Amino acid sequence: MKLLILTQYFPPEVGAPQNRLFELAVRLQKLGVDITVLTAMPNYPQMEIYKGYADKKYVYEEMDGLKVHRASIFVSKSKSILNRLRNYFSFVISSAKVGKNKLGDFDFLLCESPPLFLGYSAMRLARQKNAKLIFNVSDLWPESAEKLDVVNNKFLLKLAYNLEEKLYKSSVLVTGQTQGICHNINQRFPSVKTYWLPNGVDLGYYNPTTVVNDDWRKKNNFSEEDIILVYAGIIGIAQGLEVILETAKNFKTKPTIKFVFIGSGPEKDKLIQHKKDLDLQNVFFLEAISKKEMPAVLKSCNAAIIPLRKLDLFLGAIPSKIFENLAMEIPILLGVDGEARQLFIDKGNAGLYFEPENSEELTNVIFKLIDDKEAALQLGRNGRRFVNDFFNREIIAQNFYNELKKL
Repeated sequence: MKLLILTQYFPPEVGAPQNRLFELAVRLQKLGVDITVLTAMPNYPQMEIYKGYADKKYVYEEMDGLKVHRASIFVSKSKSILNRLRNYFSFVISSAKVGKNKLGDFDFLLCESPPLFLGYSAMRLARQKNAKLIFNVSDLWPESAEKLDVVNNKFLLKLAYNLEEKLYKSSVLVTGQTQGICHNINQRFPSVKTYWLPNGVDLGYYNPTTVVNDDWRKKNNFSEEDIILVYAGIIGIAQGLEVILETAKNFKTKPTIKFVFIGSGPEKDKLIQHKKDLDLQNVFFLEAISKKEMPAVLKSCNAAIIPLRKLDLFLGAIPSKIFENLAMEIPILLGVDGEARQLFIDKGNAGLYFEPENSEELTNVIFKLIDDKEAALQLGRNGRRFVNDFFNREIIAQNFYNELKKL
């Protein structure tokens, strides 16, 4: 069985789709699937082509036995819709060229979305390579872009919705990262076959009993007595991270409670300015870290804050950062209603829920967490047990492999 993965995002970039696709690919390869990856020159989230890849139109390399073909991409730090479209379509064009000229035939082509427009290249390559198209939806685009007001041009939205429908109907299988995504697609397109392909975690890699403490607290001038509440991930529009700053105001008189942001993204400068305006000495912004560093950093934290904006769109969302935190026995303070709340709070009992964008509720659950240390530790233990039972990457890959054999 030969599978081509087409994605704009892939390691050495750091991020949710990068990790998810890489981890799935290496496990499918171990199961006997011949995996090839067609991706862009690494640039995200800094929006700068990484050293060693700059000024190149094509690069071939191997990563953990995976054959990786890289095509050129336009990048810009500008947030304008024009430059975003140039970014997306430059890879649509370059991936189609590289795929045509460098790759042979495949049994399946798995295309990652967003960006939705990569579907143009996916449909073309699937025809050329005699491959059955599988369209993987990790975010309902363009619906999310419209509701977040990232895109409001009616012509572009109509174009995108038409493309979305065409892609679903051209695919032998549409995989959704959450059950909510699959349900949304089934409601709108009942004839489309969907499959829940969740994110997960490597329990061996994220293991609190084997991770060595690297003095992360000391390096960043935190004491052992400090209670560190961390947000690690993309600092973007969807997350509604202002709620953390508004909550931090309520802890100005408690200097041992620290709010730490780790990562980068389009909203970071805005949040840093907001921190200055509120004179928050208990809030810290640190640079993004590599996957290699993440287990030790998480082990040094007391809890993770995981918010999203209060939108119906996110009732079916599961932020990927949940899994690593729970695997490391870090309790979560979850500001995401719907599917994530039902799974990880109600069923998994792995953290505490607060209403999205509600700083008063977040304040209350923080007090609840720090007032009962044993209860907090138990939430962490519950979390690791829960992701081991339901979100183990080994099981996810095996189940998907079985599904592929049916197609």
